[in-house]
Amino acid sequence: MSDAARPDQPWSYETAAVQSAIPRGLGQTIGFPIHAAAAFQFDSLDEAQSEFQQNTGLSYARLQNPTVRALEERLTTLEGGSATVAVASGQAATLTAILSVCRAGDHVVSASSLFGGTTGLLNNILPLMGISATLVENTAQAIGAALQPNTRLVWAEMISNPAGDVADIRAFADLAHAQGALLAIDNTCGGAGFLCRPLEHGADIVAQSLTKWAGGHGSVLGGAVTVGAGHDLTRSPIFTEGGENSILSVRGAAALAWRQRWLGAHQLGMTLAPHSAFLIAQGLETLALRLARESETALALARWLSAHPQVGKVSYPGLESHPHHHLAQTYLRGGQGAVLTFEVPDPAAFLSRVRVLRIAPNLGDVRTLVVHPWTTTHGRVPEAARFAAGVTPTTIRMSVGVEALGDLQADIEQAL
Repeated sequence: MSDAARPDQPWSYETAAVQSAIPRGLGQTIGFPIHAAAAFQFDSLDEAQSEFQQNTGLSYARLQNPTVRALEERLTTLEGGSATVAVASGQAATLTAILSVCRAGDHVVSASSLFGGTTGLLNNILPLMGISATLVENTAQAIGAALQPNTRLVWAEMISNPAGDVADIRAFADLAHAQGALLAIDNTCGGAGFLCRPLEHGADIVAQSLTKWAGGHGSVLGGAVTVGAGHDLTRSPIFTEGGENSILSVRGAAALAWRQRWLGAHQLGMTLAPHSAFLIAQGLETLALRLARESETALALARWLSAHPQVGKVSYPGLESHPHHHLAQTYLRGGQGAVLTFEVPDPAAFLSRVRVLRIAPNLGDVRTLVVHPWTTTHGRVPEAARFAAGVTPTTIRMSVGVEALGDLQADIEQAL
């Protein structure tokens, strides 16, 4: 940890977002300095050897950088975890999280309501590494039925993109742990712990795209993997093979976090740049303000669209009609997220007429963004998987920004 002063009582999210990971003292900066450096010096051969064995300090910027490290500390605090590794993108975070506990011959069970890139990774990339994946309905019953003796990981999105399904974290965790597997939650739409801290409900790993609400302004790519302290690795061969020389014996409680950094940063080189870390850290400082406002507007839009005669099905977990509304009430605080979908008769005509809404394949921007998932974000996903993810040919996905509700409604009305 940094030498930032610790409060006697845990900080609120809003306070931790602006105060964590910033040291106090004469001459210290208010905010994160950008350390633009590729390598760091040693005083002696012994010091260099020790650092390369322990990796606790600074050596080479692919492994550690002071700006990135400060961001990681802030994310750990906000997610209520024990350690975080920040990487170059959300997709890099997903790959790091999965490979940290899976190898050839292993199996992953995932809810099928997923971001298209994750579906592609599970179906197309993992098999190249000898890892199989089964995608099932986002229910505890379906997850439990799909578990196999070689299942090492259960995967789900906290709030799925774009269907708005909410993971039943506690139930999924119990099923995974009974099998000797771990539970990983993609918390991208959970806003870096603002709407939900999955680790508090039994998840072992939290992965997320920092490009979205953490960055918040559509200006930077990044991802992160955070782990808690309660995971059990004793039934995972990756960590136990080798006896007293196994990863678990050598690294102890830090074994999972160590392997994730070793994989994502050291071996695969999916390094987050210092300037990107700086932008994301700044974005985190206003995340609570933005996402609370965006969630409030999203709920108002969802209700308005549900009553609109020219709009078809509306999907948003804040609506009582949503099948996962009860889980949203259980796990989400401060709002039900900023993403919703709605169906229009002619998506091309609708999108051609928007003047406030922007057509772009991103989430979490301060500007409201819309996209046609069927032909873009999920366009390469098999048709059955698109439907399973809540995507139809007439679906519009909307990521709500901070604009005035009335302006958004007026723009949607004229576009319809």
